[in-house]
Order: sequence, then C-alpha cells, then structure tokens
Amino acid sequence: MASVNLLGWSYRHVGPPDLRALVRPEAEGRSILSASDFADWVSSLAPVELAEPFTFVIDSAVVLRLAPRRSEHVVCAGGGPVLGAGEMSFRRESGQWVVAEVSNQSTGYCPDISSWQAVAEALDAAGIEPPSGFTQEVVFRRCPSCSQLNIVREEDFICVFCDEDLPREWNVDGAVR
Repeated sequence: MASVNLLGWSYRHVGPPDLRALVRPEAEGRSILSASDFADWVSSLAPVELAEPFTFVIDSAVVLRLAPRRSEHVVCAGGGPVLGAGEMSFRRESGQWVVAEVSNQSTGYCPDISSWQAVAEALDAAGIEPPSGFTQEVVFRRCPSCSQLNIVREEDFICVFCDEDLPREWNVDGAVR
C-alpha cells in the first residue's frame, strides 16, 4: 500500500508480477545526482537515443534515475518503491540541459499527478531545469467495482471495462473489492 512521506505518496509496483523477475542491480536506472552526472551520462549516448524520451523514476531518496525508454520502470527503480515515475526527454538550451517533455506515464507504478513535487525536487537537485509541471498528465484510477486499472481521459471518470463511476481521488494501490 502507498505510504505518506514528506513529498507526498510513495508508490509500489502494481504492474505485472513477472516484470519483477527482470530486476537486476546492473539494470537499474542511472542515478543522476548533479548536472555533471547527467552530462557524463548523456555524453555516452548515441544521438538516436537522445531523440527519444527516457524512462525515469524518482527513488525514495529523491534521486532521479534514468534508463532507455523501453526499460521497465520497476527495473529502473531496482524493484523498490518510487516517489514518481514516467517518461522524460531533454534538450540543450543556452548551454544547459533542460527537460523538454515529462509525463507520469507509468503503468507499472501509476503515480498520481501530485508526484510532480518529487520530480521537480529531484531535477532541481540534479541541476536540470524542470518545466512548471508535467507536460502530459496521466490520471490513473482503479475501478472499485471490477478492479481494473483505468486511464481517465477528458475528465470522464467512468470505467471503460464496466461503466461504473471511478473515484475522483487516486486509488490505484489501495484495497480493491
């Protein structure tokens, strides 16, 4: 179950259990603690890799971890809980790296949009200019009737599987009937 911390919620992996089997220490996302960490990491990537968004998590120490886009979030996180997760892309602006796009799109953790606070704090600590918020917000809800995970679109809080009402508050990691 999610637990409260100073930044908001901590999210545990709610995706397919078989993805946890992929977790290996050598496969964890690269921890980015400073602008120089990021610059070192980026310099080792091919231009084609920089053209795509990266998988990211914010670990429980409020550290940004990055991995190639097709990496699983649970692998990037080393199997642990996260304060935020999604996809992120970067661009150079006035000689510095800035976040071009960032979302909370992670069906493995389904973080609430309130996870932005942890994302912004980790980016600030890493010396990377964040935008003012998620450039794409994904609203996740679990249906209390059929237990299916939903992505809410256009403020339509209706389950796409059973047509029941979805709660307005985040409930993905809670108990289901």
